[in-house]
Amino acid sequence: MNEKIVVLNEYLRNQDWMAGLITSKENIYYLSGFDYEPHERFVGIFLIGHKPLFVLPEMEMEMLLESGWDYDSLTYTDSENVWEKISRFYGDATGTIKELAVEVSCLSLKNVRHLKQMFPNTRIKNLDPKLTGMRMIKRPEEIKKLKTAATYADYAINIGIDALKEGVTELEVLAEIEYKLKKAGIRELSFSPMVLFGNNSSKPHGETGENQLKSGDTVIFDLGVKYEGYCSDITRTVIFKELKDEVKKMYETVLKANASALKECKPGNRIRNIDSAARHEISANGYGPYFPHRIGHGLGINIHEEPSLHSENENSLKTGMVLTVEPGIYIPGLGGIRIEDDVVITDNGCEVLTKFPKDLQVVKGTF
Repeated sequence: MNEKIVVLNEYLRNQDWMAGLITSKENIYYLSGFDYEPHERFVGIFLIGHKPLFVLPEMEMEMLLESGWDYDSLTYTDSENVWEKISRFYGDATGTIKELAVEVSCLSLKNVRHLKQMFPNTRIKNLDPKLTGMRMIKRPEEIKKLKTAATYADYAINIGIDALKEGVTELEVLAEIEYKLKKAGIRELSFSPMVLFGNNSSKPHGETGENQLKSGDTVIFDLGVKYEGYCSDITRTVIFKELKDEVKKMYETVLKANASALKECKPGNRIRNIDSAARHEISANGYGPYFPHRIGHGLGINIHEEPSLHSENENSLKTGMVLTVEPGIYIPGLGGIRIEDDVVITDNGCEVLTKFPKDLQVVKGTF
């Protein structure tokens, strides 16, 4: 029995909603374990009368069975009209559905029109809050995957540091990281990774390019991998060859901010306190204007999930949440420093999943 489907069905019953539809790739994976790329084709899980039905292209059926789906399914070929086939499957029942809960945040207008035609007497309800709430608290099997993803992220930082040498470009270092991760069995990165040198590192979301490494540069690695559908997200900063006094002060400040924020990661604490702890440390050392982003975000199937760890979030942390903690200082003309960890909230505090050392490293580079 799929516990997540059971929980979702129970929610629909409690709301007196007769039907639900899940169409996002992420939530379909969360509920079924089916990982796919739909392209332009329709894929969805219907819960009509609280009975799950997976609708998908016929050519993906073998993959669905391999995922462990043991409820009903309905397939279609490229020459068939999927919406006509769904209508025939449900027959007269479509006219009796009064409420249909969908992911309002991602359902396309085209599919809304199809649903309105198929369920003419239906009011659309929002299923996003329930699915977001379910995904925010990770189950033990999810945390296990996130831990493994974090281990690979640690490995990727090692690869990147080993590739540093005078004159190497950001793209060349990134290529080495991606190549060795693929050799290690990682099929997909969790987002477009960043390797940033020198002044380029002063941009929180800088673009990796042809910038060449030189002595005195700060080097930011911001990357993550996907392991069995779950993301990691790590940032480490090292210095190449020559350490400037101001850069040392920046690094020590960010490291203290990281430690202060991690101390606030405990169940029952308000989320805003994490941001405030890091921001206080950075401001106290004179760098307040140079920390322009929130302290972190939720992490899971998506690289950015709820909760958002900003200074106005009054919600409380709960056991099972997985978060990033990523304070930074960015000064144009000098460079940037960011230190990011993945953490899971436990009954007694938190566990840091990313283990790569955070002590200041001055890298001499290979020859």
